[in-house]
Amino acid sequence: MAKQLTIRGVPEEVGQRLENLSRARGQSVNAIVLEILGSAVGVDERRRRLARYATWSPEDLAEFNDALAIQRMIDDPLWR
Repeated sequence: MAKQLTIRGVPEEVGQRLENLSRARGQSVNAIVLEILGSAVGVDERRRRLARYATWSPEDLAEFNDALAIQRMIDDPLWR
């Protein structure tokens, strides 16, 4: 569920710039503020990092599986 926030004490200049940006982009002030907040707290960066793992090529997957194969080996003498 989305969180609702009320922001008080927004300086006149900040409010005006948000409205100008809103008009220039053809978006609501709310959409602009959400975009700015998401960027400020790193949501966009996190999504970009996570996208790398959701878009692996077959070569990336093979490299990953090769790296894990060594970790999956059991040293029998150590388990006796």
